[in-house]
Amino acid sequence: MGYKTDIEIAQECEMKPIIEIAAKAGIDDKYLEQYGKYKAKIDYNLLKESDKKDGKLILVT
Repeated sequence: MGYKTDIEIAQECEMKPIIEIAAKAGIDDKYLEQYGKYKAKIDYNLLKESDKKDGKLILVT
């Protein structure tokens, strides 16, 4: 029994709309620049208006 490949794992998952994920993270739609149903960029101005402490950067490719 071997491990599943990345593509096999990706094909088995059910993607959620980015708007739903952003809402759970407390990000208003006005800060999202959507690229289809499942991808978006977050407006940098959100950081300026946030009163939360600095977080950690996670890069995903």
